[in-house]
Formats: sequence, C-alpha cells, structure tokens
Amino acid sequence: MTPTSVFPSDDEFMLDTLTLGRRIRQLRTDRGLTLDALGASIGRAASQVSVVENGKREMKLGEMQRFAAALDVTVDQLLNPEPPSRRAALEIALERVQRGALYASLGLPPFAARKALSDEAIEAILGLHHELERMHGERAATPEEARRANTALRVSMRKRNNYFGELEATAKDLLAGVGHLGGPLSQRVTSDLASRLGFALHYVADLPGSTRSITDLKNGRIYIPRSQGPDADPRTLVLQALASHVLGHAEPTNYADFLRQRVETNYLAGALLVPEDGAVEFLTRAKNARELSVEDLRDVFGVTYETAAHRFTNLATRHLGIPVHFLKVHETGTVVKAYENDDVVLPTDVLGSVEGQLVCRYWSARQVFDAEDRFSPYHQYTDKPIGTYWCTSRIQSTARGQFSVSVGTPFAQTKWFRGRETTNRFTSTCPDESCCRQPSAELSGRWKQQSWPAARLNSSLHAAMPTGAFPGVDTTEVFEFLDRHDA
Repeated sequence: MTPTSVFPSDDEFMLDTLTLGRRIRQLRTDRGLTLDALGASIGRAASQVSVVENGKREMKLGEMQRFAAALDVTVDQLLNPEPPSRRAALEIALERVQRGALYASLGLPPFAARKALSDEAIEAILGLHHELERMHGERAATPEEARRANTALRVSMRKRNNYFGELEATAKDLLAGVGHLGGPLSQRVTSDLASRLGFALHYVADLPGSTRSITDLKNGRIYIPRSQGPDADPRTLVLQALASHVLGHAEPTNYADFLRQRVETNYLAGALLVPEDGAVEFLTRAKNARELSVEDLRDVFGVTYETAAHRFTNLATRHLGIPVHFLKVHETGTVVKAYENDDVVLPTDVLGSVEGQLVCRYWSARQVFDAEDRFSPYHQYTDKPIGTYWCTSRIQSTARGQFSVSVGTPFAQTKWFRGRETTNRFTSTCPDESCCRQPSAELSGRWKQQSWPAARLNSSLHAAMPTGAFPGVDTTEVFEFLDRHDA
C-alpha cells in the first residue's frame, strides 16, 4: 500500500504550474511576442497558451521543450522554482490563496491581479489572508469546546457499544497480509506490517517531547523513542502511527476531528494487538466457565492492562451481551478517560463532560489506591443510586503519576466474572454532595472558620486547549527533528 501523501499536494502542483506559467509570460513579454505569435510557434492556439501562463494546466516534457525553443531558453531555465520577478511572486501567491480551501470557504468571488492592482494592495490582501490562516491553523479549543467534543464523542461511542466493525475488518485484512495466524502480535510481525505498508522503523533518542512518534512520509520512516516508560508498548506506538496512515487521516480541522482520529487510531491499534476472532473465542470460553478476567485477556495477548481493558469494552457487549463501563482515573481522583453503556451514572459537568471530573471516593476507581496488595486485581461491589455495580481495577504507574484502570458491569452480569466473590463493598450516593464531597456538620463546625487552604489550581482550567492541528505538538521541534534525520 502506498501512502497517499507521498504524492505532491494540489498546492505543490499549483506552485510549479503557476511559477512556470508566470516565467513563460515574462519571457514572452520580454521578447515582444503576443499570445498568438507564441502559440503559432509551438502549434497551439493563443487560448491554450493563456491557460498555461495562468498556471491552470500541467505540461508534458515535449510541450515544455517546444516552449523553451520558442523562447530561446533551456527547459531547466523554464523550471527554475524562483518566480521571475517580485511582482510575479505576489501574483503567484495571490492565485494560490484563491485556489485554497480557506478562501473558498469565505464565499468570496475570484479576482485577477490586474496591472491596476498595486503591489501594496496585493501585499495587504496576502497579509489579511495569512492572519486568517494563522487563526484557522491555531484551532484553539476553549475548555468548553473540548468538553462538548468529548461529550459528543462519548455519546457516539455508546450508540455503537464502542464497537467499530469497519476497523475490525481493516485489522483482519492487515493481519492476513503479513500472515499472522492468531495469538500475540510479536514485535517482528509489527515490523513486517510496517514494511508492507512502506515504512521503516527508527528508534531515536531525540524525539521531541511533545510527540509519541513521528511519521516521515517523505522518506517512509516512523520514528519512535529508544527508551520508554514501563507502561509503554513500542508496538502500540508503531501501530497507532500506521493506523493513521491506513485510515487516510488528513490534518484535523478542529478539536472534535482530532479526537475522532485519535479514537480510530487507538481502536485499530488495539484490534491489531488483540485480534477480534481470537479474542472472542477466548472470552466466550471464559464466559461459559464463568471466569471472565481482564488480566487473562492481557496475559494471553501480551498487551498492557489498559489495552486489554479497552479491548474488552469493544467486544463485551457486541459478542458477549454484557454492558460495561470503563474508567481511567488519576491518583487525584480526576477522570482521564471514560466510557459506559451500562447506565452507570458517571460524574459530569454542566455540559455533560466526564473527563476532568472527580470520581466518588467510594468507587473502585478510587478505593484501589488504598489497597495494600498491588499485585492482585482489586474487585469491589458498589451500591449506587441506580443499582449495584461490580468493578475490577488495577493501578498503573507512569511518569505522570499513578492511574487506576477499571472495568465494571451491573450486578446481574457479575456471575460471568472471576472475582465476583469479593467482600469489598461500599455505598455511594454521588452526585449527592453529602456522599463524599461535603464534610459532616461536626467536622465543619470545628474547622470551617479555623482553616485557610492554599489551592493547587491547575492553570489550564482557565486556558484554551493547546493550539495547532495536533494539540500540544511543537511543530517547530518536529520539523527540526525531521531535518536532522533527513538523510
């Protein structure tokens, strides 16, 4: 499969044809030739020459040779990438602007750079357009916009039970292409898959800190960090990079688009690491034996616990008829990721967003941090306002702190899971603040007027989301990195 983006973009073709056209026009006028005269010398109508001069048509080598002979220059001189004059450079830039998607979205009519239009006027137009491009390119998402995008995405995932059939089919095709017959996906097969898709893997020590990997489409390379944390899986980084290529992702147009692409790449990577057919067969046997366990899924396919938990949510409802919920929670109690189709009431803000909210301290996702045994899985029943739920949770340590990863299901489904015999049980009345947010009257009476805490407020609460098509990525660092490795 050939990456589509290795071919020149429309803008790159525009630059070539426009520059070539303006050079031909400049040479023609310098020699005092009319359109008719130049056309006659090369056997073309004047209208065809005009189309070429306006950069609206590509030329084959033979035609360029005829133009070069008629204008008494070499083909190399015609193909000089530098505009023939400052005025020509401005006109080329103006034409490119008008052919771009941003200009088209403004609904403005096209206009020609006639002689009466001064250089200063063109520069002013280009300056205004550049500012529009800058503002559009930043795509700054406010916290409210980000929360709305997260909420809409979670609703969409719930409607389809977090199962993406088209991505499962893509994963099967990719695995069949490298002869993978099932079981854990080895690092060698992952490398083979990259090679089949036209990429070589490069492990580097200087990957920009704002990125997890960088794909060099020009040279067919995927760069991943040489040293990784204990929670990282180098296969996942490679497969996510390949997934973006396979799915033909273009530069995100907004934050919602960025989130959608991220879900798709993560899903496809998970479907490659834990293939559907093998996983369903394994999970079905485990359900029949009433021994379902996320740990077992992790161990059989050699993935991280979080990947196994994600994959379980993809397949549990579709193939096992079990509704579930998933939570990834920071040690501070803040939700990082969440999904549910089992009607559990997740904490939300006024916009319906779960990410960034605090989980009840009596839920498994919080209680697991107090468990002394970090080797064994933690299981818990929680009596909630809408019913009792059972959860299994694990702690994973990262450079960004500790996180709990939890998978839960309603009480009626607990019979299928290992760990259902647990005696851990708590009651949660959240979102009622008296559950765990509001201190008792006695405690408040003793300390409300006798304390003054200094809040550790996260400044990002007041800021826009990181700017750029890929939020938080330092584009300058990325391009400088690619320049260093471009050999």
